[in-house]
Amino acid sequence: MRTLRFHEYGDPAAVLRLEEAAPPEPGPGQVRVAVQACGLNPADWALCGGLFAGDLPRGIGLEVAGTVDALGAGVRGVDVGDAVFGPAPFTGPTAGAAEQAVLDIWFPRPPGLGPVAAAALPMAVETAHRGLDVLGAGADGTVLVYGAGTTVGFAAAQMAVRRGARVIAAAGETYADALRAAGAEVTAYGDGLVERVRALAGGPVGLALDAGPVSDVLTDLVRTVEAPAHVVTLSNFAAAGALGARAGFAARRDDVLGDYARLAAAGEFTVPVARVFPLEDWRAALERSRSGRARGKLVLGVAA
Repeated sequence: MRTLRFHEYGDPAAVLRLEEAAPPEPGPGQVRVAVQACGLNPADWALCGGLFAGDLPRGIGLEVAGTVDALGAGVRGVDVGDAVFGPAPFTGPTAGAAEQAVLDIWFPRPPGLGPVAAAALPMAVETAHRGLDVLGAGADGTVLVYGAGTTVGFAAAQMAVRRGARVIAAAGETYADALRAAGAEVTAYGDGLVERVRALAGGPVGLALDAGPVSDVLTDLVRTVEAPAHVVTLSNFAAAGALGARAGFAARRDDVLGDYARLAAAGEFTVPVARVFPLEDWRAALERSRSGRARGKLVLGVAA
């Protein structure tokens, strides 16, 4: 099979190779899928640089949608040919950016949810849901979601609305209208953010979630709330402690992926996909991802 992987650590543009490798064999409790789509994330490039270092070679691609083509020992409730999706393990010699991949955790892909849309869900949904849980966002009060134009932030804004919160979303123009349609109030990034947010909220917001990339915005976010501990960041962990904000560490919430897949299939939830690249065009996907202008999830289309 074809697989995208690296044999040494370094810059992904230099160390990644699209090459032939033996298909992985599913172990006990695993399934193997014929991959149709694989979501890409900044974490993929970090793996190339040595994040969670281990035996080499290793693959990239942490989100997979496809059809089951082999079952490991003890697997029940799924058959060869079933459409599934889920987070792909990354500690083996290949991962999700391949023609076949093994999954430890998977969910049925509901009718009406295509493989590209399904592959866009796992990382954004899990991270956003976990962040809102750490934040304590519920039906009362106002939640500010900063970075609501990112895949995680866009997911978090929709989730907070569904929980019954009043949501103020700080985002650019790309997804501003979609955020408004989902029930959020939108304000722009940049100078004056604190004043704009407080004006919309009529005072301090109850809670704030930083879903943007690492920046110095956390200093402003703690000024939008009554106490710094009411801010949770999903990226700037180094600054969180110094400012009194919290980092979004908690147990993973992959268990919610099936629920959000059903909502997505019904048109009630989405993670925006910016572009689908053929597997062989992975370099173009890498360039787009690292440009800072991805404007949504980037997906590798592996098979129809």
